[in-house]
Parts: sequence; structure tokens; C-alpha cells
Amino acid sequence: MPGVFRRDGPGVMEEGELADLVPRARGGDRAAREALVRAFLRPAYAVALSVLRNPADAEDVAQESLVVALERLDQCREPERFPAWLLQSVRNRAIAHATRTSNRLRLVGGLDAPRSHVDRESEPFARRRLLDALAVLGDAQREVVLLHDLEEWTHAEIADALGISETMSRQHLFVARRAMRKRLGETAPDEVAGRTRRRIP
Repeated sequence: MPGVFRRDGPGVMEEGELADLVPRARGGDRAAREALVRAFLRPAYAVALSVLRNPADAEDVAQESLVVALERLDQCREPERFPAWLLQSVRNRAIAHATRTSNRLRLVGGLDAPRSHVDRESEPFARRRLLDALAVLGDAQREVVLLHDLEEWTHAEIADALGISETMSRQHLFVARRAMRKRLGETAPDEVAGRTRRRIP
């Protein structure tokens, strides 16, 4: 997955390092495990958020998914495919979490109950606007726009991780940005993402 690891920041890696890093982590190398967490916690969060649309739940699912992934690294047959393997696990876990939450709410008769006014007001304004805009998108569109605009992944990287073509990734991003601009009143989604980048785990 060339390019994912050439960014500045705590998750930066040399190209090709992933193929060596995963086997080391599988063997119990603590530094290798920490490097994987630094590199993929935010992308995992982005995918979880695209499904759950709740920052706290997304953070829990992302962290849990990484812990489980590190415990089951022997199931990752192709180390260079670790991003795709991990993000699929995150997506499945997020869907299961959403289903459990929906079932619990249905049992108590609160399926359609909105979040409280206090909860909404406690969120930073820019993040609240971003989440509201993300709500108008489909799941795939949310994944692409979050990975591209928040995590700065290229379309090649997104395509490889999500199992879609680069053309489809670009199409999802185009449609998502257009829908978000309409929702935000012509405020560019990447501007909102930029303002919230430091606030979202």
C-alpha cells in the first residue's frame, strides 16, 4: 500500500516497512505493535465513525479493533495487506456495535429518541457541523471522505484498503463533497475537517 506511511506524524514509516513490521508484531515485538497502533488508530477511527456517526462509540470500536487485530495477527496472511484486513475488521465491528445499540434502543422503546440537547451542545461546534453533514452520506462515501480529507490518504491507498477502484473512490469523494457542501451551506468539508482535525482522536 505505497504512500500511506510517508506522512509526517507519529505513524510515519518508510515504504515497505509494513511487510517487516507485521511479522515482528506477530512475534511479540512491542515496538512493532506500538508502531502499528500509531499508524492505524486514526484511520480505524475514521472507518468506525463512518458507520457509527458517534465520536465516542467510534473511538471505542477503533481501539477495540486494534487490540483484537494485534491478538490475531496470525490471521493476517499477507502483511502488506494489513490496512485492508484491519479496516474490514473495524467496519464489521462497528456494524455489530450499531446493531446491538439499535436492538437495545428498540427494546426500551427509544429507537427514534434524539440525542439530548445537552449532549449536542457539549460537542465543539465545528465537529457537530461535520457530523451533521456526514449523516447525509452513504457508508462508502463517509469512509472515503474521512480517509481522504481527514487522514490524507490517496485514492490508490483508499481503493486498496476498501476493496474498490480508484475511479470509484474519486466518485465517492466527489459526491460526498458536493452533498456536504450543500448541507454545510457551501462551507467546504475539507475546511471543516481541517478545523476539527486536532479535536477528533
